Amino acid sequence: MKMRSTIMDTNSFRAEDAAALDATTRELTERRAHNLGASYRLFYRDPVHLVRGKGQYLWDAEGKKYLDVYNNVASIGHCHPAVVDAVHEQMLQLNTHTRYLHERILDYSEAILATLPPEIDRAMYMCTGSEANDLAIRIARAWSGGTGIIVTQEAYHGTSDLTSGVSPALGSGQPLSSTTRLVNAPDHYRKDDVDLGDWFAAEIQKQIDDMQMHGIKFAGFLADSIFSSDGVLPGDRGFLKKAVEVVHRNGGIFIADEVQPGFARTGETFWGFARHGVVPDIVTTGKPMGNGIPVSGLFARKDVLAAFSDTIPYFNTFGGNPVSMAAAQAVLKVIVGENLQKHSLDVGRQLQDELKTLQDKYDVVGDVRGAGLFIGLELVSDRRLKTPDKVLALDLVEALRHDGVLTSVAGPYGNVLKLRPPLSFQFEDIDWLVGALDRGLSTLTR
Repeated sequence: MKMRSTIMDTNSFRAEDAAALDATTRELTERRAHNLGASYRLFYRDPVHLVRGKGQYLWDAEGKKYLDVYNNVASIGHCHPAVVDAVHEQMLQLNTHTRYLHERILDYSEAILATLPPEIDRAMYMCTGSEANDLAIRIARAWSGGTGIIVTQEAYHGTSDLTSGVSPALGSGQPLSSTTRLVNAPDHYRKDDVDLGDWFAAEIQKQIDDMQMHGIKFAGFLADSIFSSDGVLPGDRGFLKKAVEVVHRNGGIFIADEVQPGFARTGETFWGFARHGVVPDIVTTGKPMGNGIPVSGLFARKDVLAAFSDTIPYFNTFGGNPVSMAAAQAVLKVIVGENLQKHSLDVGRQLQDELKTLQDKYDVVGDVRGAGLFIGLELVSDRRLKTPDKVLALDLVEALRHDGVLTSVAGPYGNVLKLRPPLSFQFEDIDWLVGALDRGLSTLTR
């Protein structure tokens, strides 16, 4: 039996849910299935028909208001006026590819590289995170002369041929590359009896040794530093450092996938990897850098990049176009100008404190963990045994949806609520979210 995708199928609409829908929603789902094909997925048993957004809020076709606690793509908030204005202004002037000179791509590159460690001093641009990670894998292979890539058990890094081959979260219907090796995620909730840094470094070394035994040369380790698809696993600051040392000691590079933990989201640092005091060889980003406008980036050490760029020309037709760069500039200016890193830290800490009151109240809340505005709420049927409760998690997500709060689940068991709102999420939104969680848990655990 084909295993479902943990990120695509866990909280998704299925055909058997259609009978319970109102006529309008059912008609839309049928048109979608007919026109878009079977690969697409909708959230929720009762899909949401959204028509408008502003900041951290969304409205459906009936005018109902929702609190968005999931969408990091609109990183600084839906329809942010700074992005709208910047894109509109540039659209009125020019939009073309990067084989002509233009100031925006240069100005942005200088600004974004200034936020990174000085060793990372080169920038390249694409349209999606998948493309950025695809290129990163090609560079890792050029640098190392090897092909082997290590990722975690439920990692998701993209949908291209190369990146889907290192994305086990897509499910067994999408085969992994024969040169991909998986390590167990650094789950401090279930690995609380070991030094997580030592344990994870040893897991990396085991997979490098396995590659060597099978005649595969190690190229690199690709990871999102908060291990979001593995269940939101921030861990203690610095625990990742020993694993990166093992990677370098074995001739590979560390690719930090910052599509989700980057751009001030973790609060403690601007970049997720910086929580661990490490310098990646490559950093990749995705659409959150442009608040949803198709733009992504790859930032690298020049010596690592040279192994690829000195021999292979690279051209991404509209990667880094002036309109996308205008959006990225606006996002960065808002993050810095409005001090959203500190905002994320402060609001995230208070939100975690409030969520821990639910942990005290309900035995089914096994763990609350996170960094800044990236939080995991793990649900269990037995707190002592830490038994995952996927059914409760999915029922709670549906209850939240009907109470006007949108989120979803993550992790190998599908039992971790992934709370990752736009950075415009405010202190006053905490009561709405925690209140909805309280009502849902109260009803579902009677």
